[in-house]
Amino acid sequence: MEHVELTAADLLLRPWRETDAPAVRDALRDPDIAQWNPQGGGPVDDHAALLWVRRRADWSGGDHASMAVTDAADGQLLGSVSLHHIHHGDASVGYWTMPAARGRQVATRAVVRLTEWAFDDLRLHRVELCHAVANAASCRVAERAGYLAEGTLRESYQYGDGRRYDEHLHARLATDR
Repeated sequence: MEHVELTAADLLLRPWRETDAPAVRDALRDPDIAQWNPQGGGPVDDHAALLWVRRRADWSGGDHASMAVTDAADGQLLGSVSLHHIHHGDASVGYWTMPAARGRQVATRAVVRLTEWAFDDLRLHRVELCHAVANAASCRVAERAGYLAEGTLRESYQYGDGRRYDEHLHARLATDR
């Protein structure tokens, strides 16, 4: 899969760069990001952040497309958005935002733009979004991004605190637009 850059008003979604590693290190240490986007293992250090960026920058397998969400004007990292488990016309979407970017609908706008690209350019049919029921902010992102609620997955994922949580399953179809 070829790298692309996508714009959404004042946002630029672009492939990850090694120079993003220090900001990623700081982001993955944020308690909310660490809780809802666990990385496994111990604290995220410089080396772990660099490996994280390198993995997400490598789209050669065709099974994921991960992008840095940045301010289009100054390039500041605002968050992350990705399609993963791309297979047979389906995928899942994931995201997080830096603490300073919260409350500005950055995640919603990034998810909407990436989903449009998934349907228009990758010709996907279905994109799923799962989040812990306890993560109310992610539920708002899903709803605002047009992902319909489909149900609850019981104790389906182990999050950063080591507990298994029920998750809400949302999805969009290419035909929903």
